[in-house]
Amino acid sequence: MRTVALTALAPLAWGSTYAVTTELLPADRPLLTATLRALPAGLVLLAVTRRLPSGSWWWRSAVLGTLNIGVFFALLFVAAYRLPGGVAAVLGAIQPLLAAGLAVPLLGERFGRRALLAGTVGVFGVALVVLRATARLDAIGVLAGLVGAGAMAAGTVLTKRWGRPEGVGPLALTGWQLTAGGLLLLPVAALVEGAPPALSGGNLLGYGYLAVANTALAYWVWFRGIGRLPATSVAFLGLLSPVSAAVIGWAALGQSLNAVQLLGMALALGSTLLGQRSAGRPATTVVATSGSPSTSPTATTSGSTPTASAPAAPATATLAAPTATAAPTSVPVPALALAAIREGEARGADLPQGGGPVEPVGRA
Repeated sequence: MRTVALTALAPLAWGSTYAVTTELLPADRPLLTATLRALPAGLVLLAVTRRLPSGSWWWRSAVLGTLNIGVFFALLFVAAYRLPGGVAAVLGAIQPLLAAGLAVPLLGERFGRRALLAGTVGVFGVALVVLRATARLDAIGVLAGLVGAGAMAAGTVLTKRWGRPEGVGPLALTGWQLTAGGLLLLPVAALVEGAPPALSGGNLLGYGYLAVANTALAYWVWFRGIGRLPATSVAFLGLLSPVSAAVIGWAALGQSLNAVQLLGMALALGSTLLGQRSAGRPATTVVATSGSPSTSPTATTSGSTPTASAPAAPATATLAAPTATAAPTSVPVPALALAAIREGEARGADLPQGGGPVEPVGRA
């Protein structure tokens, strides 16, 4: 629960983006804002961690940075500028449902009726909080909102599946993604919006807040949470962002909150909690390590089922047999095979401990 609470700080911080943007930043510069939010933070984290990607992590960091930062930031601001903030927030609220759907084939997480109910209630709750009767729809804005939510959902699930390299912490991984996304945004912002305007002290303060608290620190705890929680669980925490935005607007900007909005907040919070309970975990977890020289494998079933030893291996065996922890016998064989394949993939690609649905022995 402590990890959930810490990870929830990220979407709570993201809820302040609207207030900071409207009060401190220059108008009509969404791509400049996205770039200055990502690139400086990424470069600072690279300098602090002094770690660069290696091997396959060059292209993986580029993919994750594109999905989680570059594409998501750009489309988020396109949707925000072409749609009322409420409509954009509702479109973003479908992210948990998209992440839960992607987690089934990519992570082996279950997507049950409880998760579907939580996601639906969450979207409805966010709609009550942020939608207004005067809300209008714009086709490009709606498409940008949907694709942006899909990019973030895919990035969340892939971050969970790939984890991080051995010995690399979430801070370095965050720096890689922010830098990759910022470098993608930089030429686009220059081409579309031209040279940046002269910045005031308030502008610099706003950009500094977005880069440090709203991005570097927030994405650090977000990616840390992805490494320790089911991807669906993390995605449901995103529903806290529009709730946070509404509360900040009421407390700092003098905006009103009516009974319908309060009901929507309660539904969104309830959906977030239900999403934690319904987050699908892998149907099975197979853990294998190279055992000590032995002539017989040992199979252990999870839960309270006693340990059972398999028949002794032939005396002529020359290789040490692995020790395996298998799921209960009721688990289908294809599921066990899929998990075993992922374990082999993790070892072959030098994936991190606990980065995906298969975790090595000794992972807390």
